[in-house]
Amino acid sequence: MLEVHQSPCALLHDTQVSVNELKQFLSHILERRKLIKVIYQRENALGKKKIQRKLRIKGIQNKDISKRSTNHLRKQAKQNFTDEGDQLFKMGIKILQQSKSQKQKAQAYVFFAKAADMGNMKAMEKMADALLFGNFGMQNITAAIQLYESLAKEGSYKAQNALGFLSSYGIGMEYNQAKALIYYTFGSAGGSMMSQMILVSLGQLHLIGRKGLDQDYYKALYYFLKAAKAGSANAMAFIGKMYLEGNAAAPQNNATAFKYFSMAASKGNAIGLHGLGLLYFYGKGVPVNYAEAFKYFQKAAEKGWPNAQFQLGFMYYSGSGVWKDYKLAFKYFYLASQSGQPLAIYYLAEMYATGTGVLRSCRTAVELYKGVCELGHWAEKFLTAYFAYKDGDIDSSLVQYALLAEMGYEVAQSNSAFILESKKAKILEKEKMYPMALLLWNRAAIQGNAFARVKIGDYHYYGYGTKKDYQTAATHYSIAADKYHSAQAMFNLAYMYEHGLGIAKDIHLARRLYDMAAQTSPDAHIPVFFALMKLEAMHLLRDILFFNQFTMRWKWMKLDNTLGPHWDLFVIGLIVAVLVFLLRNRYG
Repeated sequence: MLEVHQSPCALLHDTQVSVNELKQFLSHILERRKLIKVIYQRENALGKKKIQRKLRIKGIQNKDISKRSTNHLRKQAKQNFTDEGDQLFKMGIKILQQSKSQKQKAQAYVFFAKAADMGNMKAMEKMADALLFGNFGMQNITAAIQLYESLAKEGSYKAQNALGFLSSYGIGMEYNQAKALIYYTFGSAGGSMMSQMILVSLGQLHLIGRKGLDQDYYKALYYFLKAAKAGSANAMAFIGKMYLEGNAAAPQNNATAFKYFSMAASKGNAIGLHGLGLLYFYGKGVPVNYAEAFKYFQKAAEKGWPNAQFQLGFMYYSGSGVWKDYKLAFKYFYLASQSGQPLAIYYLAEMYATGTGVLRSCRTAVELYKGVCELGHWAEKFLTAYFAYKDGDIDSSLVQYALLAEMGYEVAQSNSAFILESKKAKILEKEKMYPMALLLWNRAAIQGNAFARVKIGDYHYYGYGTKKDYQTAATHYSIAADKYHSAQAMFNLAYMYEHGLGIAKDIHLARRLYDMAAQTSPDAHIPVFFALMKLEAMHLLRDILFFNQFTMRWKWMKLDNTLGPHWDLFVIGLIVAVLVFLLRNRYG
């Protein structure tokens, strides 16, 4: 059996390892663990035989005494082994918390590795994560999965969550959403906040129909109930919301809404507290009581829930149950706006536009109408994913971004899709990369990413990860152009109208979209210029071939209107530039 001959304190001073040494240590941990298991079994067998031989020699036939003696020794050895593993794990955590360099972190993982060899579950979870995410450049998905599967059998909810994530992407194992759901369910039941977050996220997606999923109230309720049963207060609150608003799966029922909001609120959940405030504010199932509503809104607002902060601002703004106080209204609207609460931003803009409670400022009002940027958590994981990508560790970066994407972070969805379409990752089969990237671009687009919306159009146009479909491509380009004013989308759509790809050919609309693209982005000026030149030249050539003088004259006038009165100078300049280029290449 593996023994640690030095105390943890002595080991702390003597352990000076390089990152490369740690990589070697990590790569052998599973083999060592298997070997220890075999040795342990053999020692037990040999020990049992020796005890039986001694008992036979002495003529002792009392099997009960033998069994008790063996069990006692086994328990004592196991306890000593467990205590030493716990001590090593705690020492590793202490070093990790105080570490300021990669070398110090590597030393912490030496302790985790030794503790893992002694059967410490938390240490094994740390090592599995290191193998999955490629800490210190040592990524081994297969080894990580083996360790997670072993831990899952021992009841590790973190391992269940990790296996759910890997199944949902098909990383290192079969792509299987149903199996992923099972893992997430078990992880959630075990107390994994991440699994609960993903289950609640799935419920929300089905509730409102996002990430490419159809709106399905029955599935939403199913996921929420699973997460609520596992103790998720957020899920309880969302069930309350479903019953408050009413739908096919959860018919409108104020009493049931009150029940679930109360359950969530009793756990200190801000969404539940806000829900109770709404019930009292609007008199849903209970008499209208502004004082009670204010109390619950205030509690939820103190926990940072933006909708509750907005509701307090609205009460002060409108004088509902309290004296009108525009300063306090501004305070709460401002607090809520910092989390991107759209109504709060709108009311702030209104206050600045009309000078209500603040100095009138049209400029500030316009800025507020634009909204606020998306804010998120898990900043450290974003940073490690980014630096892994910069260092060329593409697989490690992809795994980290993919996990964040699974949790609903739009930036991570876009980054994961970008890495997948580059086809630099090695942990997924090549033919799976475009379909998975398309799925992620779609998720990001639904959350408002204009670039992602254009990307979806590109994938359908070129047939990446799906069959070619010009009509669908045009639909996505239209959304990006109309909703987000994307110059690239306008240009692509103009080209499709020019050539009649997936939509009716319309030269006038093509010209208009080319012009709009140029007006929207300075970067589009040159591509638009050449596109319009080609369009006009082609139609001019057609008119010459058909000897249509009237149309030709109109075309010349159209060129003047489109490109200005001196368009001919541009053409001459272009021809001269081409000639110079050709001459330089010939005599250079």
